[in-house]
Amino acid sequence: MKIALLGYGRMGKTIEKLAVERGHSVVKKIDQGDTYDFADADVAIDFSVPDAAVDNISMALKSGVPVVSGTTGWLDRYPEMVALCKENNGAFIYASNFSVGVNIFFELNKKLAQMMKALDSYNVSMTEVHHIHKLDAPSGTAITLAEGIIEESSKTDWILGNEESNKITIKAVREAEVPGTHTITYQSDVDEIMIEHKAHSRNGFALGAIIAAEWLKDKKGVHTMKDVLNLS
Repeated sequence: MKIALLGYGRMGKTIEKLAVERGHSVVKKIDQGDTYDFADADVAIDFSVPDAAVDNISMALKSGVPVVSGTTGWLDRYPEMVALCKENNGAFIYASNFSVGVNIFFELNKKLAQMMKALDSYNVSMTEVHHIHKLDAPSGTAITLAEGIIEESSKTDWILGNEESNKITIKAVREAEVPGTHTITYQSDVDEIMIEHKAHSRNGFALGAIIAAEWLKDKKGVHTMKDVLNLS
């Protein structure tokens, strides 16, 4: 598989290393300010920055190249990219986190929320910890986890840092070189229940994106990691 990397920062370099180890080749590295050129690329993997993501995804879709995007912080324009994918009969996967373990954690989070729904004595909150270079807060993964809880509970939204009775409080911590830790806590007066996913390196995120690209390469339409991992 021939890959065009959209964004060549820390994640881009990790994806390149793991992709080569899996027998793939990186034929293009397109960073901010570079000219778009998707010649010879079978698939594009986008781990850029929020301001560049929409242009990156758009140009790849218009060029007929399937896109896997893990850039967060731009989702207010996600419906536009879905429409553009359909308009161009393209293929597109966005995930706030491509780690196989995290995507299992997403499903576990929803299941626990279902079980806790009727137990009013417990209040749910979340803490996410990432490296000091991360640009967005809370993380896209934390937002996805919060949305999963909201689907299955009386909570109506999430809020960063503060506390409101009908919202999920998310605490975002930026610390050293932490790859990513997400903790969900249900607390009552008598006890607490916690589930946690802790990444040991960026390799899990990068490998999941490559697995998604391998799966998407010859497909059409808008998909998710639930499709890739058959978690539906």
